Amino acid sequence: MLEIIRASLTHRWGRTMLAGLGVALGVTTVVALLAVTSGLSRSAGDLAKLGRADFGVFQAGLGDLTASSLPDSVLGRIAAQPGVAADSPVQIVAHALDADSSILLFGSEPNSFLTRRLVLVAGHMPHGDELLVGVGAANRLHAKPGARIRVSGRAFPVAGIYRSGISLEDGGVVLPLATTQALSGRHHEVSMVAVSIAPGYRELDVEQAVNRAIPGAVALGDPSEVSRVDTNSRVITKAAIIIAVLALLLGAVIVINTMALVVIERRREFGVLSAIGWTRGHIIRLIVGETMAVSLAGALAGLALGALASDLVVRALSAAAFVTPDVSVWVLARGLIVGFALGVVGALFCVWQVMRVPPLQAISR
Repeated sequence: MLEIIRASLTHRWGRTMLAGLGVALGVTTVVALLAVTSGLSRSAGDLAKLGRADFGVFQAGLGDLTASSLPDSVLGRIAAQPGVAADSPVQIVAHALDADSSILLFGSEPNSFLTRRLVLVAGHMPHGDELLVGVGAANRLHAKPGARIRVSGRAFPVAGIYRSGISLEDGGVVLPLATTQALSGRHHEVSMVAVSIAPGYRELDVEQAVNRAIPGAVALGDPSEVSRVDTNSRVITKAAIIIAVLALLLGAVIVINTMALVVIERRREFGVLSAIGWTRGHIIRLIVGETMAVSLAGALAGLALGALASDLVVRALSAAAFVTPDVSVWVLARGLIVGFALGVVGALFCVWQVMRVPPLQAISR
């Protein structure tokens, strides 16, 4: 049976390629969109964990947390709450780097825990208006200690390259908070406040205390909470679901149409096989084996193309510094499930077409 399946697929390679294309299209789209939306949700969660903070405090009611704006007067009230061990103000500035506008600029006080927790892999801690570059941003900018990077039209020397373990943070650059406030024209404002909790306190209790103390602000620590608040992430996720469904429908149409051609072409062949002793069960196993082999090949191609497409989409949108596609095992597994489902649909359609035509009638056609 396996040898017959192999011979049939290679003999009709055009039909095999067309069916595999339908499966690959659906799998590629699903994997790419799942990887991008998963990476987007992770990036949104990273905002609340800058500096390995326990949670972050943002302006409430925003669809985009990077647009948050808080007066720096909230720092004293946050620090006064029970359980707050340290707070670190951060100003986030987008489109500030002349060489790559997708890289985020983080303004942080030199003595804050956010800056102190950066692990230098090259260079030294900054003095004055020197900046630090994350390893991700350094790779994109080809930056090294001693180089100069232009921010808002002004050149700053690179003091060192850092790694924080937070992908969003590693993809940005850090300048002193006062400098970023001057560059952005947002004096006495910060985008968020990163908070570290003292031992013995529950995160939820401290977050609730901060929320009560500062009306108009929201404390977020759980990445799932950040994703729910960040409207942009939710809109993109829903749009991705719609696109994925449309791609699956298109893939299913291609697969079913190809299977319909298979039945039309091979009705006489199936009738002859029945006449020489093949049972309906043998024919069904042949059809299912061919369809699932094509689906598996198309799904594997779709997994590879989906991983590549997710990276290309992010780069095409100039969002590589903010979003890193998350091609996880679960994403790939869902891609395989999609490929298998498309194969099952094609096989069921083909089997139904064969079963509804008697063998003698198939031969006469």
